[in-house]
Amino acid sequence: MRYTTLNGRTVSALCLGAMQFGSTTDADTSAALLDRFVEAGGTFVDTADCYQFWVEGGQGHESETFLGRWRRERGVTDEVVIATKLGAQPTVPGAGLEAQEGLSAKAVATAAERSRERLGVDTLDLLYAHRQDPRTPIEETVGAFAELVARGEVRELGMSNHRTWRLERARAAAEANGWPRPRVLQYRYSYLQPRHDAALESPGHMHVSPELLDFVRTEEAAGREYTLVAYTSLLTGAYTRPDRPLEYAYDHPGTAARLAVLDEVAAESGATRNQVVLAWLMDHEPRVVPLVGVSSLAQLDEALEATDLTLTTEQHSRLTSAH
Repeated sequence: MRYTTLNGRTVSALCLGAMQFGSTTDADTSAALLDRFVEAGGTFVDTADCYQFWVEGGQGHESETFLGRWRRERGVTDEVVIATKLGAQPTVPGAGLEAQEGLSAKAVATAAERSRERLGVDTLDLLYAHRQDPRTPIEETVGAFAELVARGEVRELGMSNHRTWRLERARAAAEANGWPRPRVLQYRYSYLQPRHDAALESPGHMHVSPELLDFVRTEEAAGREYTLVAYTSLLTGAYTRPDRPLEYAYDHPGTAARLAVLDEVAAESGATRNQVVLAWLMDHEPRVVPLVGVSSLAQLDEALEATDLTLTTEQHSRLTSAH
């Protein structure tokens, strides 16, 4: 297992997504996946307070509730960092993201308390603002997050699926008020790059943009560290499964060029496409922690083996420059 630092705290360089755990992935399989991940040295798990409200019978608390039970049954404490998100849970049963709770100070306080109870922790390791909330000034959200940190209810703050200008506004508000700054950013990102003039199929998903990468590099040069966590890192199986075609946004000449180099490097290294993609992400500049969602031990083992794959500088450069 590779390791990295999450703003001073050591975590595995691979994050395990628990979105389906306790719902579409049954309890026994979910527990087996978590156990295998931890046995292999994994220490970073991701969830949200709305996973998975959109499946039949889902309420939106299934993943957090399952993780809390798993923690209790296994005696897991601070050795595993569990990140969760708030703001996207619908306020009306059966509704979608148009009815999200949002990021007002009241919504943040209420949702964070629910997450602590479900996960069975006094302090949340990492809490993200899940989706931007145009109804609430970002300053109000950052202030509410700061209150949670001040009360010892949250250790680390993050933002997911926010426009870059909102990240800058959050940074400025934190600096002006002496508040802790959200330093972990979770966005969709993989080796293949979508067209920015074509919408992604999943509602609410925001892809890492050149502007966001520039923001992170500029901030790091100024001494303000950020960590990028990349979800949908394996494009829901599209790299290797014929039954999982790429979305329309990836239908451009750069995709074929990148896949050709990806196959070259996979052949050279004796690895799968998925493993090369994960290794490329783990060696990315600025630093990226790939988040993988799996539903079987075979899928998890493939991802875990990627942490032992070392790409040469030339291979990484060749992959990055392909277009």
